[in-house]
Amino acid sequence: MKYLICSDIHGSYTTCKKVIDQFHLLKCDFIILLGDILYHGPRNPIPEGHDPQAVADFLNKYSDKIIACRGNCDSEVDQLLLNFPVTQDYSMILDDGTRIFATHGHLYSPDNTKIQYDVYFSGHTHIQVLERGDHNSIICNPGSTSLPKASSSAGFAVYENHSVMLYDIEGTKLKTMSL
Repeated sequence: MKYLICSDIHGSYTTCKKVIDQFHLLKCDFIILLGDILYHGPRNPIPEGHDPQAVADFLNKYSDKIIACRGNCDSEVDQLLLNFPVTQDYSMILDDGTRIFATHGHLYSPDNTKIQYDVYFSGHTHIQVLERGDHNSIICNPGSTSLPKASSSAGFAVYENHSVMLYDIEGTKLKTMSL
């Protein structure tokens, strides 16, 4: 399977559309959403193209392809707009023997999951990271699609065949790491 992983859309229809365009261009099978989908949060500026209803309507077209977890800005009322579950704090995915742990990152870190994983995905910080973790695992934060911080690119990641690729929002591959 080929997964596109993104986080921290924060209601930006503009960047949500860009990342779904990449989903199609890269011929991915599933989308892993790491939370903070609709609301921009009280400490963040309103992102370009802020339209939470349009984001919900757009993502609902892909509900059968989305694996999502709850972020710190997601609420129960968001679930009323979304046709896929977004209430769990993490998702565990087994892909061809690889254990993928996906979370927003505000509750779990690579050190405190108490769950064994080979690949750990989280968002929350809005800063892209792709690095080696304990026991040769891969730690990846795809960054924010809409509100990057600390000179990070807006972007996403792709997982396929035991490898993680980090991209900017325009689809330029920035870094690759394999198990």
